[in-house]
Amino acid sequence: MEKILSKFKNENKILLMLAFFSISKGLWENFRQLWLQDNNLNATEISQILGTATFCCVIVLIILAKELSLNRIRKIISVSIFIKIISLIALYTLNHTGDNTLINLFIILDTICEKIIIISIYPFIVSIKKDDKLYSKRKLVEYLFSDIGILVGGILIGRTIGNILVDYNICLLISVIFLILAFVIIINIKNIKVSKEKVELKKTIQYIAKDKIIILYVLDYLIANIAMSTGLGLKMLMLTNSLNFSAGEATNFLLAVGLIADVIGIMALKYFTPKNDYLTMTIKFGIRMILYWIAYISNDLTICLVAMTWSILISTAYENITDAPYINRIKNEYQMIFTNIRYIIGLVGTSIGLYFAGIMYNYGIAYNLGLSAFFLLFQLTLAYYLIYLRKSENKLI
Repeated sequence: MEKILSKFKNENKILLMLAFFSISKGLWENFRQLWLQDNNLNATEISQILGTATFCCVIVLIILAKELSLNRIRKIISVSIFIKIISLIALYTLNHTGDNTLINLFIILDTICEKIIIISIYPFIVSIKKDDKLYSKRKLVEYLFSDIGILVGGILIGRTIGNILVDYNICLLISVIFLILAFVIIINIKNIKVSKEKVELKKTIQYIAKDKIIILYVLDYLIANIAMSTGLGLKMLMLTNSLNFSAGEATNFLLAVGLIADVIGIMALKYFTPKNDYLTMTIKFGIRMILYWIAYISNDLTICLVAMTWSILISTAYENITDAPYINRIKNEYQMIFTNIRYIIGLVGTSIGLYFAGIMYNYGIAYNLGLSAFFLLFQLTLAYYLIYLRKSENKLI
C-alpha cells in the first residue's frame, strides 16, 4: 500500500482517503435511519437522536477549538477515523439488543467523529494547495463517492450471499471495511510541511469580526443548514414511510438522483456556471424555494417528490460560487479554526433543522418542505446581499 501511495501527490492522497471515507459514510448514512427504525425507534425519536448527536458535535468542537492546529490535523483525522471504526463495530454488535442507551451513545460518538473528519479535510488540503476549483473538487469527491456507497448498499441490501442475508446491519459492517481503507491511507500521508505556529481562537475571531462579508456568510450558512435539514433531514423515512418506497427502491432512487447530481455538479463547474452570480443563486436556491412552496400549498405527494428530487439534483452544483469565494477569503493560518467555527455554526443549523423535521414529519412531508421554504427565503436574501457586497468590494479594488 505504501509503495502505491508514494506515486500520488499529497493532495491526491487526501482525496483518495476522502473517497473511501465517503463510500463508508454514504453506505451507513443511507441506512442509518432505517437501522434505527429497525431497532424500534420512531421518526420523532430518530430525529431527536440525530439532532442531539449533532448538537453534541457542537459542544465537542467548541471544547477542541483551542487545541486544533494545522500541524496536528493529520493526527486529528487519523484518531477520529479510528474512533469511528470502533463506534460502528459497537453499533453492529448492539443491533436488536434493545440497549437504546448504548446505541444512542455510539450514534453520538460516531457522528462527532464523522463531523470532525469532514471539517478537517479542506484545511488539510489548503495546507498544501489552495484554489476555488480544488474546493469544488473536494466536494465533488465527497458527493460522488457517497453515492457509490449508496450504490454498494442498493446492490447488496436484501440479497443472500452464501448463507448470509444482507440487511442494514451487514451494510453497517461493510461500511467499516471502507473506513479501515481510509485509515490506512491517512496514516501513510507524510512529509506535509505546515506552519507549526498555533493560531489562537481569540485572534481568529477578531480576524473574522473585521470582515462583514464573512460574518454574513456564516449567518447565511446557518440558515442554509436549518433549511436543508428541515426539508430533507429525514428523507429516507419520508421516502419509505410517506411515499411508500421500499428500502431498496428508496436507495436506488437516491442513488440515481445523487449520481445525476454529481454529473450536474461537474458540468456546472466546467460549462454551465452563469456569469451572473445572482442568476446562479436563483437557479440553486430560488427554484428550490418555489417548488417547496408549491408542494406545501398543494399538499400533493407527487409534487413533494418532484421538489425533493430537484433539491438533491442541484445540491452539488455551484459551490464554487456559493461557498468557495468566502472560504478562500480566509488566510491559510486561520483556515483550521475558521472551518471549525463555520461547521459549528452549520451543525447548530443542522441540529435545529432536524428538530423541526421531526415535528413537521408528524403533520406530513409537505409541512417539512413548507417550513424549509420559509428559511430558504431568508437564505436567498442574504445570498443576494453577499454577492452585492463582493461586487462592490471588487469595484473599489
